[in-house]
Amino acid sequence: MQAIRSLLITSWSSDVSLVGKTAIITGANTGIGKETAKDLARRGARVILACRNLERGEQAARDILTEVQGANIVVRELDLADTKSICQFAEKIYDTEKALHYLINNAAVMMSSFATTADGYEMHFGVNYLGHFFLTFLLLDLLKHSAPSRVINVASSAHALGKIQFDDLSGKKNYNTIRAYTQSKLATVLFTRELAKRTEAVGVTAYAVDPGYVNTDILRHMQKNPFLSLVKGFSFLLLTPAEGAYTTIYCTVTPENQLLTGGYYRNCNVAKSCRAGQDDGTALKLWAVSCYLPEICWR
Repeated sequence: MQAIRSLLITSWSSDVSLVGKTAIITGANTGIGKETAKDLARRGARVILACRNLERGEQAARDILTEVQGANIVVRELDLADTKSICQFAEKIYDTEKALHYLINNAAVMMSSFATTADGYEMHFGVNYLGHFFLTFLLLDLLKHSAPSRVINVASSAHALGKIQFDDLSGKKNYNTIRAYTQSKLATVLFTRELAKRTEAVGVTAYAVDPGYVNTDILRHMQKNPFLSLVKGFSFLLLTPAEGAYTTIYCTVTPENQLLTGGYYRNCNVAKSCRAGQDDGTALKLWAVSCYLPEICWR
């Protein structure tokens, strides 16, 4: 079993310092996000934990401070299922932060039953993609001001099964959990591709990350899904959250001249997304449509 696991985990390390840098990590109170925050804090970065549940966020901050003495950790409330909360979060960041060098869009949901965001969008699409799209849009001025800066979007190999349903982005027709989740991850890959084209000239680069199959709290949403029993049967192959964070950290600290902006990364290396994830026409259409989805307080 250990031999099989070794094939799934890339051996990689870096001693790059992030002293003087500021990072925002969504969904940082647990799993991959928390491990990413811990690593960046060890490197000296100011790390903002963007969490829906403040109590859990504060506990995560205390946990990190226990392991990383003197860590510069801040907790801010952010509910990606509510555009009002996203606006309030962005305003707070502009009020309190002079710079933003890394925006790590890590938070995600995987649910077994249909649910909607505060704006009426299907939860996978609304949180995994649309909430992060709006958040990035609102923080783009600060990212540009702080250039060189980066946006790292946590995607999934499941994007290969996705299809953008432009006629039903609200997800109210023929709902299917897997279809909804894979669409949200394909949207994330396409968003990264289009964002990179629009911001490279101003010093903001973007990367989509496949963390691999990781044993995180996201599985709690799948209690009624038959796929969960299959996952549990091969649990020994699942990566730990720390291992799952490797590629996110890699895309955060690796020199820009060694990375491909707009690229899809897996196992600390550039990889190929599926054909649909390389469709520039769909990426452009999705961007245009997303700009006119629920009204928000554009800065």
